[in-house]
Amino acid sequence: MLLSLGLSACQREAAPTAAAPATPAADTAPAVNPAPITDQPAENVPPATAPVSNPPPAASSTLARFDGYGDMRFGMSVEQTKQAWGGELKGKPSADSTCYYLLPIWVSNAREFGFMVEDGKFARVDVGGDKEVAPGGGKRGMSADEIRRLYPGKVEEQPHKYEQGGKYLRVADPAGGAGVLVFETGADGKVSHWRIGVPPQVDYVEGCF
Repeated sequence: MLLSLGLSACQREAAPTAAAPATPAADTAPAVNPAPITDQPAENVPPATAPVSNPPPAASSTLARFDGYGDMRFGMSVEQTKQAWGGELKGKPSADSTCYYLLPIWVSNAREFGFMVEDGKFARVDVGGDKEVAPGGGKRGMSADEIRRLYPGKVEEQPHKYEQGGKYLRVADPAGGAGVLVFETGADGKVSHWRIGVPPQVDYVEGCF
């Protein structure tokens, strides 16, 4: 009785029904060395959760185009332009001119941002802020050299009409369309304003004024 109690459960189940001499459990059950405890992760075992890499930055996008802005296209009537804009635009022609600007409600000055209309047709976009990006990547604050690198072999330079050392950097539509992009730089060589539209309106130095 005492010897049978010394056997493991597995040994008791495996024992034959015939009487056999009992042996001590210590003689039949080899000792099992427990696995060493370690804080180090096993080699070549991937972590339970793979680290998430940061996604690449989104490509810069722009609404300005060589043929218009967003859904608006150069040559549209005023009503078509307003419908394509989809929001409120303020502005109307004066009694002595057919050239004027349509402005979003948050804009107070066309040199900041505006849509030129002449003879009832949308003809040009003026940009004087940092948020808008021209087709091809040009924007306010860039140097003339940066503009030349962005549009290699396509920049036609003209002296600024009012600012000594300033320039107009004119880029024709590379697809062969009628649109023209003009960057205006100051004496410091930095882009202060840019505009895009169709001739002759895009080349009006003073805009409608």
